[in-house]
Amino acid sequence: MTATIGKALDWWARTAPDRTALVFSGESLTYRQVRDFSSRIARLLVEQKGVSEGDRVGLLGPNSLTWPVAALGTLKSGGVLVPLNSRYRPAELRKIADDAGIGVVIVAPGFEQLAEDTAAIGSPFTVVTYADIEELRDGASADDFRVDRAPDEPTSVLFTSGSTGLSKGVVLTNRTLLSIVLENTLTEEGFRPGTTTLLVLPLAFTPGLVYGLLITTVLGGTLVIEPELNPSSAVKLLEQHSVEAIFGVPLIFEAIPRAPEFADADLSSLKTAIVGGAAVPVPLLQRWADKGVLLRQIYGMTGAGGVATATIREEAFEFPDRCGTGSIFTEVKVFNADGEPAAPGEEGELVVRGPGVTPGYWNDPETTAQALRDGWLHSGDLGTADEDGRVQFVDRLKDLIISGGINISPVELEIAIMAIDGVQEVAVIAAHDDRFGETPAAIVTASPEVDEKVVIEHCEKVLADFKVPRYVVIRQEPLPRLPSGKLAKTVIRDEYKDVDTRFDKVR
Repeated sequence: MTATIGKALDWWARTAPDRTALVFSGESLTYRQVRDFSSRIARLLVEQKGVSEGDRVGLLGPNSLTWPVAALGTLKSGGVLVPLNSRYRPAELRKIADDAGIGVVIVAPGFEQLAEDTAAIGSPFTVVTYADIEELRDGASADDFRVDRAPDEPTSVLFTSGSTGLSKGVVLTNRTLLSIVLENTLTEEGFRPGTTTLLVLPLAFTPGLVYGLLITTVLGGTLVIEPELNPSSAVKLLEQHSVEAIFGVPLIFEAIPRAPEFADADLSSLKTAIVGGAAVPVPLLQRWADKGVLLRQIYGMTGAGGVATATIREEAFEFPDRCGTGSIFTEVKVFNADGEPAAPGEEGELVVRGPGVTPGYWNDPETTAQALRDGWLHSGDLGTADEDGRVQFVDRLKDLIISGGINISPVELEIAIMAIDGVQEVAVIAAHDDRFGETPAAIVTASPEVDEKVVIEHCEKVLADFKVPRYVVIRQEPLPRLPSGKLAKTVIRDEYKDVDTRFDKVR
């Protein structure tokens, strides 16, 4: 016998059967209902759809009340859960289906045609619709059907391209998942049994699946799920459900205070608020602090279970650009080009090791060997650490702009430009330059009063001359983003790959 997510769900269904487990759009399910519903789904997959231990099962659909139960049902069937991005096109889904060897896909209403189109361009797979499983929601008797997998066998594969554009399947096991849960409950800032969490991100990605559904399930908490980010609705739900935990990218924490309800909202219940994926402006920290909420900046990645390190509460304001020194069992270091620990302040690659780190990438020994070396997960991210080991993310190594042999971090420029009144979003990318090889180009979403001159004049005040963008593109429409909320740098770079020929230099 082993510790599994399914066992935790069964325990809470026995000991707190009427506790609310999931909330979505005014509907809710108790732990007993989730246990029975997910067991019936697991039984269906095994007995009628032929799912055996280790078989990969895709889950395609947006946030809903059924999605998390279907995910738990897949885990309890002994299958390997493969969440699918419902915004992908058939060719993109086909690649994941082929890489993972998916045999069954559970499909939400409105996505049947997408599943059919995906199946039509490659090996077929069995489609299970929500209609097939939702009729199992209510039953005359309890059901505790469950197939437990060994601790180190894959239970889920999260395909993530992040900002790299290269799809790779991160393997999660019961051991790694439960190690992540344990580490997140051992500090004062962490999650607790019974914690109520608000999720405004997709369930199908690391934050939603791991920090939303799985941590909540193991700890017997309540997960309040939003279809998508709606600032006014989020504020109301924070109050209505006395939410204790929320997490996401800065975009989320920037949007919520814009809701008119925010000013008078009682947010005293919030104990855990973690933000990552991009730099966090100090004024944003202050705005939440004024409501009694300390935002703690994190550094992490899917391969490290999501959060590898977070600023401790006492240092949230003293070190607003730092992400802590690691977690209780997880180490985060900076290695130089020789693979040795970097000196304090020296830039190098951020590396992670700990019990929540993935054992590897699905069916990809080459990528696994490149990323996992001598027990350390190499992130491909550039960072520094101070004398006390506090980590600072600088940029993706591959995103650095090398201008005349000098490294320029797009993140540094983005932080500077975001300080301009009226700027809503900015992405800094490399533009071709005949003299320097590369030069910065700023793609800016802003209000009408912001023009290229405003951006340049501000940058010249706060940045060295060689860092000031030579191209500034002002647009009104939002920049493309990944489902996680991060800017889709790969898409932006592709859209503006010829920025040097389409736009004039501004300096």
